[in-house]
Amino acid sequence: MTEINHTAVLGAGVIGASWAALFLAAGRSVTVFDPSPTVESDVRDYIEKAWPALEELGLTTRATPDAIRFVASVNEAVRDAQFIQENVPERLPIKHATYKEIEAALAPDVIVSSSTSGLTLEALQEGWQDPSPLILGHPFNPPHLIPLVELTANTATKADVLDRTEAFYEDIGKVTIRIRKGLPGHVANRLQAAVWREAVHMAIEGVASVEDIDKAMWAGPGLRWAAMGPTTLFHLGAGEGGLRAFCAHFKDTFNGWWDDLGDPRLNDDVIDLLVDGVSSQSKGQSPTDLSAQRDRMLTALQTATRHLRS
Repeated sequence: MTEINHTAVLGAGVIGASWAALFLAAGRSVTVFDPSPTVESDVRDYIEKAWPALEELGLTTRATPDAIRFVASVNEAVRDAQFIQENVPERLPIKHATYKEIEAALAPDVIVSSSTSGLTLEALQEGWQDPSPLILGHPFNPPHLIPLVELTANTATKADVLDRTEAFYEDIGKVTIRIRKGLPGHVANRLQAAVWREAVHMAIEGVASVEDIDKAMWAGPGLRWAAMGPTTLFHLGAGEGGLRAFCAHFKDTFNGWWDDLGDPRLNDDVIDLLVDGVSSQSKGQSPTDLSAQRDRMLTALQTATRHLRS
């Protein structure tokens, strides 16, 4: 496989800027396009703030922090790029228009990876004459700190694109999973949605405050899930008997809980309840302050655990 050295980032909001920081940290050059008039200052500011965490995680050993440029057109951005990370707004007409504009300008053997969080690969492919370079490469926010990338390819994807994309992401420090059957939201977002649905249900029912429900997660199963997934952890829950013994003991318990799970909807009253709860627990901290706190915690968690997975 030809090594991927030059990348393009299309769409430079928080996701695109985070990708740009990681690509630079991994020694790749980056060309950025975003129609925002402040894109260059915004992205450079983001990279400056992200860089200490990337250094702490040991992800800057091949860094080329100055190998970034900003261009005025999407066609100029993709010219000569070997790997394109597409992060344009999550609306099919915008994505399809972007694909239509760049398709004729793409280099041979280029990979176009979409960061879409909710759209399916099949829906994205409708915007192409030849969708073979396109793959779904969904990160978790922020991509420079959260390792996961969810990959989706299908029969319309060029045969080597999935393997090449996986190799590229893993080379820059990502952890990939292959999605075998596309669903809206993919895998991780659907898991998040399931947990949050029950959190919202319990808040509506007055089981606990929004703050205490959040606390129950970060001080309880969230810590375990940072180490291993739920099925593996339950496999450990019955000792040497493993998952089969766990299921034999708890199947009726879980079936009862599943039958009792709520089915809330985000109407105005529920949103007000959640916003008030978050406002109470944030104690005056702005989203920017909380994001910085989150990133420090994520960096510390990654630093503490990444060597254990090698």
